Amino acid sequence: MANQKTLLESIKGDVVNPDSPDYKAALARWATNAERNAKVVVFVKDAQDVAIALEYAKENSLPVAVRGGGHNAAGASSVENGLVIDLSRYINTVRVDAENRLGYVGGGTVWKTVDAEAIKHGLATVGGTVNHTGVAGLTLGGGYGWLANRHGLATDNLRQATVVTADGSILAVNEKENPDRFWAIRGGGGNFGVVTDFVFQLHPQRKSVFAGKVIYAPDSLKKIVEVTKTWWPNAGENEAMCQIASVDSEGRPIMELLLFYNGSESEGRANFKEFLDIGPIADMAKEIPFEELNGLQNEQSKPGLGAYFKGISQKVPDYSSTLTVLLEAGKIAQTQKFTPSIIYEYFPLHKVNAVPIDATAFRRELTPNILLTFAWDGGKERTEEARSTAQKLVDILIAGQRELSKSEEFGYTNYDMEAASAEVRNTAGSEERSKLAFASNYPRLQQIKKKYDPENVFNRWFPIVPAA
Repeated sequence: MANQKTLLESIKGDVVNPDSPDYKAALARWATNAERNAKVVVFVKDAQDVAIALEYAKENSLPVAVRGGGHNAAGASSVENGLVIDLSRYINTVRVDAENRLGYVGGGTVWKTVDAEAIKHGLATVGGTVNHTGVAGLTLGGGYGWLANRHGLATDNLRQATVVTADGSILAVNEKENPDRFWAIRGGGGNFGVVTDFVFQLHPQRKSVFAGKVIYAPDSLKKIVEVTKTWWPNAGENEAMCQIASVDSEGRPIMELLLFYNGSESEGRANFKEFLDIGPIADMAKEIPFEELNGLQNEQSKPGLGAYFKGISQKVPDYSSTLTVLLEAGKIAQTQKFTPSIIYEYFPLHKVNAVPIDATAFRRELTPNILLTFAWDGGKERTEEARSTAQKLVDILIAGQRELSKSEEFGYTNYDMEAASAEVRNTAGSEERSKLAFASNYPRLQQIKKKYDPENVFNRWFPIVPAA
């Protein structure tokens, strides 16, 4: 039976337990309600450390969680009374091979580091639209971003990964080596091992882009929706936007358009002229360094708060339901002291959906995402209140759409707060959610799970029940 002393002596990184002075800091996550009291946190230095930590967890019957960026608000990177393998302290660097346009990225890296290093060489890949998001969680769960219109999902740009499996094996996975596992990790989350290293395809990217927030009063919403209905069907590979129903610092409803054009300011303003002509109350869009693009939503995604997410799909822009949730956002901010944002993502999906659904484990939808977020001061004591409040807004949004399929109502997997919900994990309800999450790819995932993780060691995000 392994013991704490043996682990301490074997690990090259750091081992933190409840008696350690930095224990509380080791548990901290982006969302306070995602924090759990682990028995031990292992800050690993390499893949061999990961294998040792997994062996220790197995011998001591400890559940395992893996932290990359720690940004999952559902708590997938935390575990109560278990062992956390934390890659963020040491496995967090980026190396760029400019000649071959490849980025070698540690599993604990955040997107800010990737963006900054790659653009030094005039290169970029598809990253998270909040740049303190971890590379690992976003990529393994799909990965929409501002460059998805040109290059597909983050997971579509993954060329190789190093994976530590449940039995401690350290494997290179790519199209030729361990191709079944490579297929599974591209959309199947952390269900198949600990990814310590990623290799991404990088692409030529201009060093400045037009982007920023343009803010409108609620009475401009009808015109915004009308223009969107004309713009969206023809949106090309150089443009995208998020439309955000939110509140200002006084809790009053506002509509924000976060614009992006992969070109100069003059080109961007010409491209979005119809939106800009509506008459915003503030226009902060300008030409910015590319590496600042994925930081534009950071202010709305500050660490150290409680957070709740819920995603659904959107078939068509709808004025009535958008106005209703915008006005409701103001009421929620005033009466419940949540900071709500309802984010309508308009990332052109031609490149994403050119990839067949069975080419990777990720469930692709033809429809763009809507993300509802709630933030609050405090911790998990308000999570249920946030969930019920968000559901009321979801019901309004669904009513405003043409009939959504169950899959479309379910939404993007990285936007689901029930993905790591302890009360449903490894239950019939949990498996039903996983079936929706992976759709037609679920049976194949079950077969791969049976082969490589039959004991279901990795089960913190849409757990996959091994095939019988």
